[in-house]
Amino acid sequence: MTIRLSERVRKNDTSNYYKGSWLNMMKKIATIFTAAALLFPAVAFASEAEATALNTMGLNALWIMLGAVLVLLMQGGFIFLETGSTRMKNAGHVAGKTIFTVGLAALVYWAVGYGISFGGGSLSAIIGLDYFFFDIPKTASADAGYPDAVFFVFQFAFLAVSLSIAWGGFAERAKLSVYLIFTILFSALVYPVVAHWIWGGGWLGDHGKQDFAGSTVVHLTGAMAALAATILLKPRIGKYNKDGSVNNISGHNQVYSTMGVLILFVGWFGFNGASTLGVGDGFFGYVAATTLLATGAGAITALLTAWAATGKADIVVMLNGTLAGLVAITASTAFVDPWAAVVIGAIGGLIVYPFMKLLDKLRIDDPIGAITVHGAIGVWGTLSNGFFATPELVEITGVGQPGLFYGGGFHQLGVQIMGVVSAGAYAFIVSFIILLIIKAVAGLRVTEEQEIMGLDLSEHGAYGYPEQMKKQDQIGV
Repeated sequence: MTIRLSERVRKNDTSNYYKGSWLNMMKKIATIFTAAALLFPAVAFASEAEATALNTMGLNALWIMLGAVLVLLMQGGFIFLETGSTRMKNAGHVAGKTIFTVGLAALVYWAVGYGISFGGGSLSAIIGLDYFFFDIPKTASADAGYPDAVFFVFQFAFLAVSLSIAWGGFAERAKLSVYLIFTILFSALVYPVVAHWIWGGGWLGDHGKQDFAGSTVVHLTGAMAALAATILLKPRIGKYNKDGSVNNISGHNQVYSTMGVLILFVGWFGFNGASTLGVGDGFFGYVAATTLLATGAGAITALLTAWAATGKADIVVMLNGTLAGLVAITASTAFVDPWAAVVIGAIGGLIVYPFMKLLDKLRIDDPIGAITVHGAIGVWGTLSNGFFATPELVEITGVGQPGLFYGGGFHQLGVQIMGVVSAGAYAFIVSFIILLIIKAVAGLRVTEEQEIMGLDLSEHGAYGYPEQMKKQDQIGV
């Protein structure tokens, strides 16, 4: 307002506008402020600059918090997906333990997980040693990119996703107490270490490991925990015959599974998009676009692969292909061109069906598809950076080097391989040891009678579908 008034003073000093005593006083005040602005420009523009910085920080905070909410809502997707992919007698257990474990994980992450992930200290190449019992700042200064409190919530949401992925290997046969113990130790010792290595200033990050939103950190880590659980828990009763043949144990509700995938699909735009950690020049839109393209390609190629192999358009494979496209692009979404995103998602979809069959041959019971979708595809998604990362996008993100197809040689591919092997091995070995100790002390699996009865009744004393289960009991099903 001061600048506009001073301009009017210069342009209209002979006009009737300045007649009258009060107008003359306003003229004098404007002149004083104009002089002050000329003599002390920093004073004139300080408040405006500060307001701009606060607005930028506020917009970043809003975007990251929106992303955190979307990622947390993905737990609803996991509830629907896991419930629909398992049997009716376990539905309440599946839904309830998801909420319970997320709540427990939040406390553990605040106490130690966040500090290990993003803290510093003398062992910062391996783990963080501060921010334990994180003293969450109440506000943020104007020069901060975003508030630490918002970042904390956002990063916790990623941990929650990785934990839900791990539960795929426990489905329909693990004791409720195992979920409790493993949640605490996974949230403290497994996920945070991998996150630190890549995102928190650890040794893989120092080598330029590219993992924009977590194909390795989130998905592979959770999948390796699921694999460890599956191996130690053994397959569900009736899954495999002595001759090696496979019995299909169908989930009870494909509509639930489909709704779960849709919720995950939508949540992924917060998962990938908000990983830009700011609104800036709108780069998050580009990330969202590559995410969309890869997802569509994964769904189509998975469906076509199963159709060609069996003569039927398998819905379960298609749903897993959709998730495969999402997982595959998560590491590379900010590093690759749109055409490459399509290729990455399409290859992810192609892997789904044959890998599911391979697990059955190995007698690895993967009811939710966690090992396939998040493990095998997580590996492919991470490696794809080593092929398709462009020089322009590497410069924008500031991480690593271009891929093999863009003149970068084998360097970045080598770094990606190193990251997959080291992070995957760590997550599997530590998860296996944790579960092995639990098995020795308290046992992992419910009894055969409890498994046949269903975990709803045996672990919780009530059915998730009480009316339906009563009808089945009455007719002797």
